[in-house]
Amino acid sequence: MSGDRSSSRIRRLAVVAVLVPVLLLTGCVPSWLNGFMGRDSSTPTGEEVTAGLEPYYRQSLVWERCGGGAQCATAIAPLDWENPGEGDDVELALVRYRASEQALGSLFVNPGGPGASGFDFVRDSVDFAVSERLRENFDVIGWDPRGVGRSSAVTCYTATADKDQFIYGVPESEYGTEAWIEEVTASAKRFVDACVENTGPLLEHVDTDSTVRDLDMLRAVVGDEQLNYFGYSYGTDIGARYADRYPERVGRLVLDGATDPTASQFEVVLAQSTGFESALTTYLAECASAGTCPFPADTAAALSIVEQLYERVRVDPIPAADGRLFDSAVLDIAIATALYDEGSWEFLSQMFTELRTGVVETGFLLADFYYGREEGEYVDNSLEAFIAINCLDYPVERDPQTIIEQNQRIADAAPVTADPSPIGDVVCQNWPYEFEGELAPVSAEGAEPILVIGTTGDPATPYVWAQALAEQLSSGVLLTYDGEGHIAYDEGDPCINDLVDEYFITGAVPPSDPVCAG
Repeated sequence: MSGDRSSSRIRRLAVVAVLVPVLLLTGCVPSWLNGFMGRDSSTPTGEEVTAGLEPYYRQSLVWERCGGGAQCATAIAPLDWENPGEGDDVELALVRYRASEQALGSLFVNPGGPGASGFDFVRDSVDFAVSERLRENFDVIGWDPRGVGRSSAVTCYTATADKDQFIYGVPESEYGTEAWIEEVTASAKRFVDACVENTGPLLEHVDTDSTVRDLDMLRAVVGDEQLNYFGYSYGTDIGARYADRYPERVGRLVLDGATDPTASQFEVVLAQSTGFESALTTYLAECASAGTCPFPADTAAALSIVEQLYERVRVDPIPAADGRLFDSAVLDIAIATALYDEGSWEFLSQMFTELRTGVVETGFLLADFYYGREEGEYVDNSLEAFIAINCLDYPVERDPQTIIEQNQRIADAAPVTADPSPIGDVVCQNWPYEFEGELAPVSAEGAEPILVIGTTGDPATPYVWAQALAEQLSSGVLLTYDGEGHIAYDEGDPCINDLVDEYFITGAVPPSDPVCAG
């Protein structure tokens, strides 16, 4: 993923609306040349909205060729949906592949995160995002939500060294001591201060509810009366909240790797910690049958070795060639990254084999992949966006005793990979803006059927969340994929994919959960 981090891309809607026709005229581009140049303008639905929202809902997108058969455009959204027109507006970057046959409409796609680039996901891997059948029938659209990538983006540290220190820096004080807590807290405060300074007013308005309202506007400006949407992982949260807010505008929605809108931050961490430790156990059990497995056949013994490795690098981190230290935090994120997909388990085996001799190359490769770091540089703002969105989307626990008790519960649920840390989320605790909503169930009463997909061995969005979401939605239809890894559609199983494709194209839903076997 890559993105324009510049907050200077935020402009007033009135200025853009005036300049677009002027630029076309002064550029001497006759309208009949648009087809040859790959330029295409959208026709908004023209639906009635309040006067303050009319400039946004009635803007016409200008789609232009941007390589590989794709078209790109920029939409404008209000910074604050409750006060449209006040302050700088937000730019939203979109990419589209036109349907290869007669289009049934647009299909918006979001890959999750929060913080992942929907623009890059669709532009660079549209054939991975959706099937050929869906590409034939829909204009497939990806966009970077506010705060992310090429859209008006959250910007914190601008120097690689500062970001490296924030992510990979190891406190000098002994783990868990008061001095250690002070170091970690000071690092968090420096990061927050950088976010405030370099992002500006946008930082207060990158919550998911604002993105939901952006999405409804995008639906209208591309000319769709109803929303067709495919959300993965956190993208299911966007889709579920959209359905709840605009049930009458729901076309066909698929939510794969579903989240539970009622889960607190602690409940999310608890479920994910349990899920990743379970996935690690499954990897170790299946690794024993592989010829290159670096662990004994006894799963309990293998888990004990991993636990000892955590303890070792927590006390004595292993230096990399570039000076970074491979500690327990890096080990943890490296393991989790590889456990997202069963196809990445080979990287785990390679990492554990290398660590026997103090080599950390594959471990940092996995961690860097997660953090968007390539060849020593950060190529996206996914981490900053992830933090900023989550700090606005969840209430933050600040009571020290409650934090200790919660961390102990997490450590009990995942004894190998988690430890009873004495601190909570020190970044969000110091965030300048607080969660203002509520963690409430979604019902989307009156919406057309919505497909909710859950994978039984999903460590990142546990299966119980898909069950919970399908039950909350008045028209929710659960599809179960009995397998490993995060999300189901990308596994290519016809049992799931054919049902999803048929639903998008015809609206048909299965009479009961098929429970597809991976």
